[in-house]
Amino acid sequence: MLFLRRVLLPFSWIYGFITDWRNSLYDRGMSPSATFEVPIVSVGNLTVGGTGKTPHLEYLIRLLKPFASMATLSRGYGRDTKGFRIATNQDTAATLGDEPLQVYQKFGKEIRVTVGEKRAEAAEKLLKLHPETDLILLDDAYQHRAIQPQINLLLTDFYHLFYQDYPFPAGNLRERRHGAARADAIIVTKCPENLDAEGQKKIIKKIAKYSKAPVFFSGIRYATPRNSQQQTPPAAPAVLVSGLARPELLETYAQSKYTLAQHLAFGDHHAYTAGDWQKVETQLQQTGSPEAWVLTTEKDYVKLKSVSNSSTAIYVLPIEVYFLKSNPLHFDDWLLQTLGFDVKKA
Repeated sequence: MLFLRRVLLPFSWIYGFITDWRNSLYDRGMSPSATFEVPIVSVGNLTVGGTGKTPHLEYLIRLLKPFASMATLSRGYGRDTKGFRIATNQDTAATLGDEPLQVYQKFGKEIRVTVGEKRAEAAEKLLKLHPETDLILLDDAYQHRAIQPQINLLLTDFYHLFYQDYPFPAGNLRERRHGAARADAIIVTKCPENLDAEGQKKIIKKIAKYSKAPVFFSGIRYATPRNSQQQTPPAAPAVLVSGLARPELLETYAQSKYTLAQHLAFGDHHAYTAGDWQKVETQLQQTGSPEAWVLTTEKDYVKLKSVSNSSTAIYVLPIEVYFLKSNPLHFDDWLLQTLGFDVKKA
């Protein structure tokens, strides 16, 4: 692996130069960044996937929806459609994208969920159609500089911190490390619960080489999996099915809680087919248990249920974000104060 990285480093330098040049065009005003009258909060990362953007987006929705008429705006990665789209009950993962569909199914009655690959144009259309919108959450847009957000949130995985990584193709960075300087706050995600103040200080010190933004630390919690009938899983072997950029934490958790017979790991944003479900059924049969069941994520379920023979055998594992005690000012208070909302109402 080290040898391969050394071989690829010259290409990473070229890639880093190109992204630096692109960023400089925006920094010097040679490429326009659209601004809007409503506050825009961008959530993104320096790496290619795997930092937990969607759970954090959901956390922000829960935190901010009491204060504003909100909308989310995503690219809609993996969808078959093009252009601007406002989610409706008729949408599927193919028309909206798996993550926006997941968000819509949870929060569609309270907020607007929209997609559009040209985010500046999409935001303009959104505000024209729904002028009552007074806050937009911009998903996976740290490198999408055609919009100037009021708040830029940068996520970095505790187990794959950006300052330990390299630009593509030698590493997983979308741009060089100093791109972190654009962040208004940095969230270190997927932290272990026992990460103490000393461990946090070490990370903050290393991040400070690239950004002076406040640093917060978050972890993830898994809830009890349930099927479409809201039943909990039987005491039988499970087959884990996932399409994530980094499924290691999920697999470790599943192994610690359940009798895991197999993990069918597909690529991030995988579009499941009937053939994939046949593989799942084969694994279920090989357990030798008639009560064997499928464990999957919310993101995967929105696609998996459309190709499965029965959704009752599929149990969805909910995931939620929580923040560790770290910065003297809690993340919630920092964000609400920065947006000008009354913290006492939170």
